[in-house]
Amino acid sequence: MASEGPHSMVERMIRASRLDVHIFEEVEADTSATKQALSVVALVALATGIASLGTTGLSGLFVGVVLAIAGWAFWAWIVYLIGTKIMPSHSTHADWGQLARTLGFAQSPGIFRVLGLVPIVGIIIFMVASIWMLVTMVVAVRQALDYTSTRRAIAVVLLGFIPYALLMYMAFALLGALG
Repeated sequence: MASEGPHSMVERMIRASRLDVHIFEEVEADTSATKQALSVVALVALATGIASLGTTGLSGLFVGVVLAIAGWAFWAWIVYLIGTKIMPSHSTHADWGQLARTLGFAQSPGIFRVLGLVPIVGIIIFMVASIWMLVTMVVAVRQALDYTSTRRAIAVVLLGFIPYALLMYMAFALLGALG
Protein backbone atom coordinates (compact mmCIF):
# COMPACT_ATOMS: atom_id res chain seq x y z
CA MET A 1 0.00 0.00 0.00
CA ALA A 2 1.28 3.49 -0.86
CA SER A 3 0.87 4.85 2.65
CA GLU A 4 2.81 2.14 4.50
CA GLY A 5 6.44 1.26 4.93
CA PRO A 6 9.70 3.14 4.44
CA HIS A 7 8.87 4.09 0.85
CA SER A 8 5.47 5.69 1.35
CA MET A 9 4.68 8.56 -0.96
CA VAL A 10 3.74 10.86 1.92
CA GLU A 11 6.97 10.14 3.78
CA ARG A 12 8.93 10.76 0.59
CA MET A 13 7.07 14.04 0.04
CA ILE A 14 7.92 15.17 3.57
CA ARG A 15 11.57 14.24 3.15
CA ALA A 16 11.73 16.00 -0.22
CA SER A 17 10.14 19.10 1.29
CA ARG A 18 12.77 19.01 4.04
CA LEU A 19 15.45 19.01 1.29
CA ASP A 20 16.73 15.59 2.38
CA VAL A 21 19.28 14.80 -0.34
CA HIS A 22 18.97 11.08 0.38
CA ILE A 23 15.33 10.98 -0.74
CA PHE A 24 16.32 12.24 -4.17
CA GLU A 25 19.00 9.55 -4.43
CA GLU A 26 16.40 6.99 -3.30
CA VAL A 27 13.71 7.92 -5.85
CA GLU A 28 16.32 8.37 -8.57
CA ALA A 29 17.29 4.70 -8.13
CA ASP A 30 13.75 3.36 -7.53
CA THR A 31 12.15 2.86 -10.93
CA SER A 32 8.90 1.89 -9.23
CA ALA A 33 8.69 5.43 -7.78
CA THR A 34 7.70 6.94 -11.14
CA LYS A 35 4.00 6.40 -10.40
CA GLN A 36 4.44 8.04 -7.00
CA ALA A 37 6.20 11.00 -8.63
CA LEU A 38 3.31 11.31 -11.10
CA SER A 39 0.89 11.24 -8.17
CA VAL A 40 2.83 14.01 -6.43
CA VAL A 41 2.65 16.13 -9.58
CA ALA A 42 -1.12 15.51 -9.86
CA LEU A 43 -1.72 16.32 -6.17
CA VAL A 44 0.27 19.55 -6.39
CA ALA A 45 -1.56 20.50 -9.58
CA LEU A 46 -4.84 19.81 -7.82
CA ALA A 47 -3.77 21.92 -4.81
CA THR A 48 -2.76 24.74 -7.16
CA GLY A 49 -6.03 24.44 -9.06
CA ILE A 50 -8.10 24.51 -5.89
CA ALA A 51 -6.30 27.68 -4.83
CA SER A 52 -7.23 29.30 -8.14
CA LEU A 53 -10.79 27.97 -8.49
CA GLY A 54 -12.15 31.50 -8.19
CA THR A 55 -10.40 32.53 -11.38
CA THR A 56 -10.30 29.27 -13.37
CA GLY A 57 -13.47 27.39 -12.43
CA LEU A 58 -13.79 23.61 -12.56
CA SER A 59 -12.77 23.28 -16.20
CA GLY A 60 -9.63 25.26 -15.43
CA LEU A 61 -8.89 22.89 -12.58
CA PHE A 62 -9.11 19.84 -14.85
CA VAL A 63 -7.08 21.42 -17.64
CA GLY A 64 -4.54 22.67 -15.11
CA VAL A 65 -3.94 19.15 -13.79
CA VAL A 66 -3.48 17.78 -17.32
CA LEU A 67 -1.11 20.62 -18.24
CA ALA A 68 0.83 20.20 -15.01
CA ILE A 69 1.46 16.53 -15.79
CA ALA A 70 2.48 17.33 -19.36
CA GLY A 71 4.63 20.19 -18.07
CA TRP A 72 6.37 17.88 -15.60
CA ALA A 73 7.26 15.45 -18.39
CA PHE A 74 8.54 18.32 -20.57
CA TRP A 75 10.42 19.90 -17.65
CA ALA A 76 12.16 16.57 -16.93
CA TRP A 77 13.06 16.19 -20.62
CA ILE A 78 14.47 19.71 -20.96
CA VAL A 79 16.43 19.42 -17.69
CA TYR A 80 17.72 16.03 -18.86
CA LEU A 81 18.82 17.56 -22.17
CA ILE A 82 20.51 20.57 -20.58
CA GLY A 83 21.97 18.68 -17.63
CA THR A 84 23.35 15.65 -19.47
CA LYS A 85 24.13 16.99 -22.95
CA ILE A 86 24.87 20.72 -22.59
CA MET A 87 26.14 21.11 -19.01
CA PRO A 88 27.19 17.68 -17.71
CA SER A 89 29.85 17.28 -15.07
CA HIS A 90 32.44 14.52 -15.29
CA SER A 91 30.29 12.36 -12.98
CA THR A 92 26.89 12.99 -14.59
CA HIS A 93 25.01 9.79 -15.36
CA ALA A 94 21.22 10.09 -15.55
CA ASP A 95 18.27 9.19 -17.70
CA TRP A 96 14.91 10.87 -18.20
CA GLY A 97 13.18 8.61 -15.69
CA GLN A 98 15.61 9.52 -12.93
CA LEU A 99 15.00 13.20 -13.53
CA ALA A 100 11.25 12.71 -13.82
CA ARG A 101 11.13 10.97 -10.45
CA THR A 102 13.32 13.46 -8.64
CA LEU A 103 11.59 16.48 -10.18
CA GLY A 104 8.20 14.98 -9.41
CA PHE A 105 9.04 14.68 -5.73
CA ALA A 106 10.66 18.12 -5.81
CA GLN A 107 7.17 19.53 -6.35
CA SER A 108 6.12 18.28 -2.89
CA PRO A 109 6.15 21.70 -1.16
CA GLY A 110 3.57 22.79 -3.74
CA ILE A 111 0.91 20.93 -1.78
CA PHE A 112 0.82 24.03 0.44
CA ARG A 113 -0.38 26.08 -2.53
CA VAL A 114 -3.90 24.96 -1.59
CA LEU A 115 -3.59 27.47 1.26
CA GLY A 116 -3.68 30.16 -1.40
CA LEU A 117 -7.42 30.14 -0.66
CA VAL A 118 -6.84 31.73 2.74
CA PRO A 119 -7.90 35.39 2.63
CA ILE A 120 -5.15 38.02 2.87
CA VAL A 121 -2.19 35.68 3.55
CA GLY A 122 -3.03 33.11 0.87
CA ILE A 123 -1.03 34.78 -1.87
CA ILE A 124 2.02 34.97 0.40
CA ILE A 125 1.71 31.27 1.28
CA PHE A 126 1.31 30.45 -2.42
CA MET A 127 4.47 32.40 -3.33
CA VAL A 128 6.51 30.90 -0.47
CA ALA A 129 5.47 27.39 -1.57
CA SER A 130 6.48 28.24 -5.16
CA ILE A 131 9.93 29.45 -4.10
CA TRP A 132 10.31 26.41 -1.84
CA MET A 133 9.52 24.21 -4.86
CA LEU A 134 12.21 25.95 -6.90
CA VAL A 135 14.81 25.39 -4.17
CA THR A 136 13.74 21.76 -3.90
CA MET A 137 14.12 21.37 -7.67
CA VAL A 138 17.70 22.64 -7.48
CA VAL A 139 18.51 20.02 -4.82
CA ALA A 140 16.78 17.32 -6.89
CA VAL A 141 18.70 18.25 -10.04
CA ARG A 142 22.00 18.40 -8.17
CA GLN A 143 21.42 14.88 -6.85
CA ALA A 144 19.93 13.34 -10.01
CA LEU A 145 22.72 14.67 -12.22
CA ASP A 146 25.43 13.83 -9.67
CA TYR A 147 26.67 17.40 -9.58
CA THR A 148 29.06 18.56 -6.89
CA SER A 149 28.21 22.17 -7.68
CA THR A 150 24.92 23.70 -6.56
CA ARG A 151 25.62 26.60 -8.95
CA ARG A 152 25.55 24.21 -11.91
CA ALA A 153 22.23 22.80 -10.69
CA ILE A 154 20.82 26.33 -10.34
CA ALA A 155 21.94 27.13 -13.89
CA VAL A 156 20.31 23.97 -15.28
CA VAL A 157 17.05 24.67 -13.42
CA LEU A 158 16.96 28.29 -14.59
CA LEU A 159 17.87 27.43 -18.19
CA GLY A 160 15.25 24.68 -18.19
CA PHE A 161 12.66 27.01 -16.74
CA ILE A 162 12.73 29.33 -19.77
CA PRO A 163 11.38 26.87 -22.38
CA TYR A 164 9.07 25.30 -19.76
CA ALA A 165 7.58 28.69 -18.85
CA LEU A 166 7.16 29.62 -22.52
CA LEU A 167 5.41 26.34 -23.29
CA MET A 168 3.09 26.66 -20.28
CA TYR A 169 2.32 30.28 -21.16
CA MET A 170 1.46 29.32 -24.74
CA ALA A 171 -0.67 26.38 -23.61
CA PHE A 172 -2.67 28.48 -21.13
CA ALA A 173 -2.98 31.34 -23.65
CA LEU A 174 -4.31 28.93 -26.26
CA LEU A 175 -6.78 27.47 -23.79
CA GLY A 176 -7.87 30.97 -22.81
CA ALA A 177 -8.47 31.84 -26.45
CA LEU A 178 -10.45 28.65 -26.99
CA GLY A 179 -12.53 28.98 -23.83
